[in-house]
Amino acid sequence: MSDHLYKVIELVGTSPDSWEKAAASAVEVASKHLKDMRIGEVTQMDMQISEGKVTAYRTKVKVSFKYHPSAE
Repeated sequence: MSDHLYKVIELVGTSPDSWEKAAASAVEVASKHLKDMRIGEVTQMDMQISEGKVTAYRTKVKVSFKYHPSAE
């Protein structure tokens, strides 16, 4: 079995529709820049409110991905 190293970062996704879509948006955008994402964990959900109405949902997600060191 080979050893692997994973890095964990926190992302914040937003959506005018739902927390679920906000989380999905964060992962979708990050996947264009990160290889081998493995696990996502929702750590916080909140919303923006304006004039008594929800205007945006925000979801914080911790995402782990496989670390690939640069060739030296």
